[in-house]
Amino acid sequence: MSILVGKSTRLLVQGITGKEGSYHAQRSAEYGANLVAGVTPGKGGQNFNATVPVYNTVQQAVGETSANASLIFVPPAFAADAIVESIDAGIKVIACITEGIPVQDTIKVVRYLKDKEVTLIGPNCPGIISPGENFKMGIMPGHIHLPGRTGVVSRSGTLTYEAVGQLTQLGIGQSTCVGIGGDPVSGVTFVDILEKFENDPDTDNVVMIGEIGGTKEQEAAEYIKSEFNKPIAALIVGQSAPQGKRMGHAGAIITGSAGKAEEKQNALSAAGVSIIPGPGSIGDILKELIS
Repeated sequence: MSILVGKSTRLLVQGITGKEGSYHAQRSAEYGANLVAGVTPGKGGQNFNATVPVYNTVQQAVGETSANASLIFVPPAFAADAIVESIDAGIKVIACITEGIPVQDTIKVVRYLKDKEVTLIGPNCPGIISPGENFKMGIMPGHIHLPGRTGVVSRSGTLTYEAVGQLTQLGIGQSTCVGIGGDPVSGVTFVDILEKFENDPDTDNVVMIGEIGGTKEQEAAEYIKSEFNKPIAALIVGQSAPQGKRMGHAGAIITGSAGKAEEKQNALSAAGVSIIPGPGSIGDILKELIS
């Protein structure tokens, strides 16, 4: 079993005729995703890789292929509209890879999502993968993943890959891996994904990777303390970052004491989370936790 996506997921890719969209659509299909459609305005009537139809609108694609998940590779200026288009067409799971979307645009999208049964992963994220289901919708390297029972949720794309690489080398497989994105405003949060892992009978334990900036980790700590019952280990990166300096991600900006790595670690530790001291120890700490 997996969370959010699986063998029944029918994937479409918005921006499938672009360089990034076409490359990762092909990689996702090769990994096992059921790629049923692509969408690029003005390119309707074409085929991707000879067999996947391309449509002008998401509504057309959903109507003809029953697609229920969308992977978005659309330039920043148009990405918010692309997300809304998928929502309006009835798509249930959306992963927006696009980086650099204006925060005000994302705020409007998140408000539009309220009270709708839609899961938005990202923006500025690597996407989602469930190795046991042979399903990938995102930009992560599929070959490093191993089917198993450890859930992974992270704000950082590259550290998601690092965590998975270490787990796989130790023979610890993954149920589902989700990159929630590094922007200050995003669709799903740590709490959203942790709730799904808590309710997934095929996820036994979790690795969580946070970073400086914002309060998403503290919110996760509150949820873990009161409602999460599975072993969980967490890494907070950016421990040596100077205050007020942006460190790569738009969300990785220390604004007040709550955004500091130490505050996040303290909150998680108080909730019973095993703290991972550095990126090189992710696999070892989890192995100790579950052994």
